[in-house]
Amino acid sequence: MNILGISAFYHDSAACLVRDGEIIAAAQEERFTRKKHDFSFPDNAIKFCLEAGEINGASLDYVAFYDKPFIKFERILETYLAFAPSGIRSFMMAIPLWIKQKLWMKEFIKKQLNYEGKIIFPEHHESHAASAFFASPFPEAAFLTIDGVGEWTTTSYGIGENNQIQILSEIHFPHSLGLLYSAFTYYTGFKVNSGEYKVMGLAPYGAPKYKDLILSALMDLKEDGSFKLNMKYFDYCAGLTMTNKKFEKLFGGPPRKPESNVTQRDMDLARSVQDVTEEVMLRMARHIYKETKQKNLCLAGGVALNCVGNGRILREGPFDNIWIQPAAGDAGGALGAALFVWYQYLDNQRTSDSKKDSMKASLLGPEYSNEQILQYLNTNNISYTELSPEEMPVRIADLIAEQKTIGWFQGRMEFGPRALGARSIIGDARSPKMQEIINIKIKFRESFRPFAPSVLREKSSDFFDIDSESPYMLIVAPVKENIRRAMTKEEQGYFGLDKLHVIRSSIPAVTHVDYSARVQTVTREDNPVYYEMIEKFAERHKCPVIINTSFNVRGEPIVCTPQDAYLCFMRTNMDYLIMGNYLLNKENQKPLSNDINWLKKFEND
Repeated sequence: MNILGISAFYHDSAACLVRDGEIIAAAQEERFTRKKHDFSFPDNAIKFCLEAGEINGASLDYVAFYDKPFIKFERILETYLAFAPSGIRSFMMAIPLWIKQKLWMKEFIKKQLNYEGKIIFPEHHESHAASAFFASPFPEAAFLTIDGVGEWTTTSYGIGENNQIQILSEIHFPHSLGLLYSAFTYYTGFKVNSGEYKVMGLAPYGAPKYKDLILSALMDLKEDGSFKLNMKYFDYCAGLTMTNKKFEKLFGGPPRKPESNVTQRDMDLARSVQDVTEEVMLRMARHIYKETKQKNLCLAGGVALNCVGNGRILREGPFDNIWIQPAAGDAGGALGAALFVWYQYLDNQRTSDSKKDSMKASLLGPEYSNEQILQYLNTNNISYTELSPEEMPVRIADLIAEQKTIGWFQGRMEFGPRALGARSIIGDARSPKMQEIINIKIKFRESFRPFAPSVLREKSSDFFDIDSESPYMLIVAPVKENIRRAMTKEEQGYFGLDKLHVIRSSIPAVTHVDYSARVQTVTREDNPVYYEMIEKFAERHKCPVIINTSFNVRGEPIVCTPQDAYLCFMRTNMDYLIMGNYLLNKENQKPLSNDINWLKKFEND
């Protein structure tokens, strides 16, 4: 039985194919269109999923859409009416698309897919909960979903048991932890629905000066983690911005202009909202444990991508185990919707062993064989060296040790926002300069952004305070005391971005300014080629940790195809690109400007 899951029309549209309960394929639309966070109907992602399953739309048994459009439309109408006439501009911008397309979702999907079967519409947070629990390794668990907003729900918790999920309690719009965080994302000058990572990365540079103000003026937070927001400070219900003039007065000025210098005040604001978010997540986790008596917790929704909060729940919370859906945001809703139909709607049996999830290491996207890569290289007259499967990991390990930055393109593309060793840029974690080199010369992004370590699973506890797997780079853990470097008195007095220049450990390129790291543990079972390369680096250079960051530049999605990878490689100061068994040295490449086809590609971009 083939079930297609779809998420679309908010942000991070995606598609997923589930066959008899097995996840066959999943991908975000942005990877194909090259538009970051593309929200359009995922025609390309659907095409990929159907091709991966060797079927067409007419062969599908069920289609699942990740939320209920009519209920979402009801919420939008009620909200605009409640704030009328102040929201008229926003209303006039939103309504045409609803009238033209979103309210006719069933007919639209059938037409796009040439499909005449049944379409199921789980609620938004049911899709999140299904993606969290049904894909998890646990036979039963509590779940927590937190995001901006679905139809009405912004937060939910409940219990998953065997093949059923049950939501026990919800928080409703406009009271939203995700929208609170997005309000501070907007206020500190970053882009909503994409810049939240930046706020989280910026937070350790600041002090929580505004935490008490947030908790006293903006939020009424209860002991159980439930809360209400003081809506007089926010504009997202009916306006075109997240915050208003009262918010600006409360925090002493207008929002930071995008691309302007980040000030200490911005860092303090980031730290303050991050601390509040962690406090809310911890209170919720404790309450859920008390109410459900479950020992396992599954998380999904956009706020579940807050890996600092996740790390605190793991270390300080009452649960024995936590599991976070790697595509926790709206993209994962497509997966959750499909799994919801297979288990909950069709009542199919679910088996789990408490150890292995069903995500296949989240390597669910397109794959390109050595033959396909070679054809691309030869057709475009690109210089390369062919390595044997035995040579490749050794050669890459040695290049990392030589302080080279390398584009790594292997196997199936990742599903979700993290590069996990399929579409990655890799480098030497021991280098004190590598963070700045990759941020500024390759990613073209803010210098304060931290990088994640990939570490062999069996060696992870030698470097980080973590004794569980973190395969999806969704848990932040402290760097071990014994590899830390004590700061000098002068260094202890550094403020703001000056903290960047302090060497904090024996793996400084992946040690954040608060001695933390967003850890990815790597196993041979999940990703044998990536594991073997890191293993060779450990054998030859005495370190089982490397830098792993996503293979893209700022403002672009992670690369999908060999052409995407080559373009990104050539547009940046990367030294090498390894695609399959083919190694490309930047020094041997012809400039892109000499090729008229590349110029046309630039114009199209």
